[in-house]
Amino acid sequence: MTTTKIGLGLAALGRPDYINIRSKDVIDKSVEAFKANAIKVLDKSYQLGIRDFDVAPSYGLGEQFLNHWHTYRNHKDVNISTKFGYTYVANWDIGFSGKHEIKEHSLTKLNAQWQVSKAMLPNLKIYQIHSATLDSGVLNNTAILSRLNELKQKHGLQIGLSSSGTAQLQIIEAAQKVHFDGVELFDSYQVTFNIFEQSCSLILSQLLDKGKTIIIKEALANGRLFRHSNLKHYESTYNYLELLSKKYSVGIDAIAIRFIIDSLQPTLVLSGAANGVQLKDNLKSLKFKLHTTELSLLKGLAISPDNYWTERGKLLWN
Repeated sequence: MTTTKIGLGLAALGRPDYINIRSKDVIDKSVEAFKANAIKVLDKSYQLGIRDFDVAPSYGLGEQFLNHWHTYRNHKDVNISTKFGYTYVANWDIGFSGKHEIKEHSLTKLNAQWQVSKAMLPNLKIYQIHSATLDSGVLNNTAILSRLNELKQKHGLQIGLSSSGTAQLQIIEAAQKVHFDGVELFDSYQVTFNIFEQSCSLILSQLLDKGKTIIIKEALANGRLFRHSNLKHYESTYNYLELLSKKYSVGIDAIAIRFIIDSLQPTLVLSGAANGVQLKDNLKSLKFKLHTTELSLLKGLAISPDNYWTERGKLLWN
């Protein structure tokens, strides 16, 4: 029914606190518990047919957990993507009050984080700038871009970037202008796109037509697509999502992911599942197709990028 695959992102598996709307269930947030759960979810994902895994050094111990799993399971058919540019600084301090991750788009940081990430070769397929922004100057930094091109040529990597914020469109446009020997540096774009945030729809379709790898993150809008008492302004959205959920006998998560698939046919949609149950529910998105009218109505639920990212910025790490 689709060429789009579901991949597993480790943002919620590698650190005890994450920017999301979580359930109020009490969970064990020890390193040991998180590592055991990450290995369990990775095993389950492979069993269910997932072969694409996305991580970053700033995902707490996510890169370490994935590398441990990859080393001991030694699956030859997995594709790994990771990033450089952010460092996890919360040090597993539960309820840490400061910034949990710090951005540094420097050549020094690239080289340091590459020394760790390269351990996942040859299954490391995509190496990305983490949350590239215009203000960091990374897309104009000749030293960094040249180093990424060097890694691309030496290791056969796809070079990519992830984007966030209201300037996603401008970031993608700027990235397409980076060339080496007449060839675009960036082969892969990891972009926030979901029912609420659809601002990059046209350019993502154009990139797909050019043969670029398109990875969609935050498919569930950090949990905001699920009914929540603090988000009563989405009442009509929740009512319609619940109607579709009942019609197709799947969860809201599957409706949200299927919307992305039917809207774009991207290369990959990342599941942010924190356990096997969530993962299986996400994969139900591959078993049905939305009607054209339903897809059109869902497209009409988009909000402005300014409102989307302002609201996202107010979510708590928990």
